[in-house]
Amino acid sequence: MTVDVLRPPALAERQARTAVAVLFFTNGALFANLLPRFPQIKADLGIGNAAYGLAVAAFPTGAIAAGLAAGVLVRRLGSGRVAVAGTLLTGTGVLAAGLADSVVLFASALFLAGASDAITDVAQNAHGLRVQRRYGRSIINSFHAIWSVGAVVGGSMAAGAIALGLPRGQHLLISAVVFGTAACVALRFCLTGPDTEPDAGDPKREREPGHEERTKVQPRIRYVLAALVVIGAAGTLVEDAGSSWAALYLSDSLHASATLAASGYIALVGAQFIGRLIGDRLVDRFGQRTVARLGGLVVAVGMGLALAVPTATGTTLGFAAAGFGVATLVPAAMHEADELPGLKPGSGLTIVSWLMRLGFLLSPPIVGLVADATSLRVGLLVVPLAGLSVMLLAGVLRPRDR
Repeated sequence: MTVDVLRPPALAERQARTAVAVLFFTNGALFANLLPRFPQIKADLGIGNAAYGLAVAAFPTGAIAAGLAAGVLVRRLGSGRVAVAGTLLTGTGVLAAGLADSVVLFASALFLAGASDAITDVAQNAHGLRVQRRYGRSIINSFHAIWSVGAVVGGSMAAGAIALGLPRGQHLLISAVVFGTAACVALRFCLTGPDTEPDAGDPKREREPGHEERTKVQPRIRYVLAALVVIGAAGTLVEDAGSSWAALYLSDSLHASATLAASGYIALVGAQFIGRLIGDRLVDRFGQRTVARLGGLVVAVGMGLALAVPTATGTTLGFAAAGFGVATLVPAAMHEADELPGLKPGSGLTIVSWLMRLGFLLSPPIVGLVADATSLRVGLLVVPLAGLSVMLLAGVLRPRDR
């Protein structure tokens, strides 16, 4: 380890870390303010589970449509600026979704919110990984932990607004203004200068010694990328199960009150926060491979038992177990992809960030169709299945350093 890595972070780097944490917080809080409103929106629009699932799928559809543009925007405008602009657009889309009076408008607003969220996600992770390189040690899980805090705060704000009878429009407008302002303030303290290394994108790199060797490992890299996409998608699928279906399952299938129904998602992101808070230490001690496999086991067993014995309390605990189990999966997939050899800087991160959103895209309509054909309880079996898939593919992640 070099002396440069060991040096304490400068003031600008500490401020940038705080700024990135604020961006992750606002990103988690904005959409979480809308999620507990979904049962009311579904009832007001008078749609079934399948139509609702397809409408909610507009969010990940927008994310996939816009995801690859994030890399271009970051290179041209800078990750900090792109993250803040995306945050403002996400808040606008969430507000529009809450005010929508038709399924088409609801889906269109979610498409805008999803597209903006995808760009924000790549940009804030790119800036976070840039700060991490300045620190010389792993801090990426801490940013995702702050995202979970934001999600808990946003979900709690929504539950409070519902309990107080605050109209959706007023509630979501307050959310958009507060968190949009926080993101704009954070931009002042982000790192300046280009996001890539000085030689990034230099054509001469293609002629460096060892280029032929990097080309030969491309088939292995493609396999690892595909596995990382599945691991990341498993994490997003579990998150989507909590965001799109937890409140509906608790309220419709288990007859919980509207306020109590919000506890499923809050429990998931709360446990996810705890897992991410201790995630860096767990990974350093046991290795990301072991942490991911044990996490997949926790998801499969925890949510499997909750679905086998359906109660409001047991289901809330099941979603908590699922959130804890997937806590490090998305950060691990992003970090591993960003460090793959033979790829241009940022390419692995962008590809995995883009494709892993397939979990968000496929989960709502699949769960909705299964729920209409059988029951929502059966549809939610995708959660323990996601845990099993992580256990099978975690071998592509790094083991503990000897």
